[in-house]
Amino acid sequence: MFHMMLVQALTAAAPFIVHPYLQLGDAPSASETVTMALLWHSDTVSAEWEVDLRPAGATTWKPQRTFYPSRIEVPGLDPYDVYHGTLGDLAPGSTFQYRVKRNGTVVFTSSGLARKGPSEAYRVVVFGDAGQNTPGQRAVAYRAYLEHPDFIAIPGDIVYSSGRMSEYRTKFFPIYDADTASPTTGAPLLRSIPFVAAIGNHDASYARNVNDSLADYGAYFAYWSMPLNGPTTKPGHNAPLMATDSTLASVLVRSYGHNYPRMANYSFDYGNTHWTVLDADPYMDWTDPVLRNWVAQDLAHAAGATWRFVMFHQPGFNSSREHFTEQQMRLLSDVFEAGNVDLVLMGHVHNYQRSFPMTFLPRLSGDPKVAIDGTLHAPDWYRTNGRLPFTIDGDYKFDHEFDGVRRTVPKGVIYIVTGGGGAELYNPEQTGDRGSWQAFTYAFEATQHSLSAIDVKGRTLAFRQIGADGSLIDHFTITKPVPTIASKSGKTLALRTGARAPAGSP
Repeated sequence: MFHMMLVQALTAAAPFIVHPYLQLGDAPSASETVTMALLWHSDTVSAEWEVDLRPAGATTWKPQRTFYPSRIEVPGLDPYDVYHGTLGDLAPGSTFQYRVKRNGTVVFTSSGLARKGPSEAYRVVVFGDAGQNTPGQRAVAYRAYLEHPDFIAIPGDIVYSSGRMSEYRTKFFPIYDADTASPTTGAPLLRSIPFVAAIGNHDASYARNVNDSLADYGAYFAYWSMPLNGPTTKPGHNAPLMATDSTLASVLVRSYGHNYPRMANYSFDYGNTHWTVLDADPYMDWTDPVLRNWVAQDLAHAAGATWRFVMFHQPGFNSSREHFTEQQMRLLSDVFEAGNVDLVLMGHVHNYQRSFPMTFLPRLSGDPKVAIDGTLHAPDWYRTNGRLPFTIDGDYKFDHEFDGVRRTVPKGVIYIVTGGGGAELYNPEQTGDRGSWQAFTYAFEATQHSLSAIDVKGRTLAFRQIGADGSLIDHFTITKPVPTIASKSGKTLALRTGARAPAGSP
């Protein structure tokens, strides 16, 4: 497991608003060599910026391709540049060093970890609902650092309370890229490992309440670099609305470039796992056949992956009293099951919950936007009233035999709520009150901030839920039997990991 190192050189004169940080970039799959995106924020003073890379074992630095600035000019903030470019030709899973030079002077140097390839084991840490600049957030960041993850995934509500650029500067970057690691400061994570994220309701505030006074809203689209392979959507319909004022909207769209709105839904491969990341906010209509087909096809095209994870913000299955009626993502349950999804990772509810392995078939009326009890999927109502009472009944099947210790092959999808990343915890009184849990809930912990650590090695997955203090809250293991086919001689043959059965085989 890669042990992250602190930044090695940082001059006092470095003109950074935000220090360099790693992202996956627009690269959905790994190959024989991999790339990583590198970004930083700086003032607008004219300067010549250069980036050099030194792979593991190399003795010389290799100049990287030109890094380009995107000028950000929004009311309320001084103009600044977000630089972005690519570190290329890295061996999968390898360590490397990179340095950033300004006018020929090295102003930043750090180590990094390239994304893992299909044959490599990896560890991901997952936590949502984090960026509130609280002691809990800093403690979880430090605990994540101690886990030595290969990357970190955030299932929404990255920064409170409106996903603004100004809020990132105080509630995100200083904590996840602190120069020192401690429970009270956070840790130097961003400079060495990539983060990925799903958009949450607090990252898309215009979906809830269009307010052009939040002119620096939408930092997600300016600050993140994820694959741009999602479905085509239009602002205000299956995509967050940037602004009602056309002039401001055009300024924001120029700042976000190709990321908006495409980057709200995307997928990527890491190790032997396919990840599908979705926008679960209520302006998204997941009864739309185009959107549903995109998810179905994305999962179908991941046939060579051993594992399939889905990540989004609002949980369809949740036992908390808070947000219980926001069940719109239940509409995709059948798509997940048909696509052989193993884990669904969610936030929004500020605690930890795990479901039994389960299947669910929604019962809908003739209008696919109306649940059987008559409640509506109504984005306009949501923007006006701030909530979406969208409950969906259906038919459940639970695998009560799976215990994750002796019986490790689940029948169904396991849904994980991991929203204890730092914001105020929800419903701690329900932790020991099993009578308040829904029938699909196996575990519930709301008395402490926590994170999920997932170790994937071949056909074995080990899951741990860890408190900010290091305590083990929950754990389970999933194993996948090697798929078999029947040969013409009648013998059973094992398929190699990731291999597909021949066409026409059973």
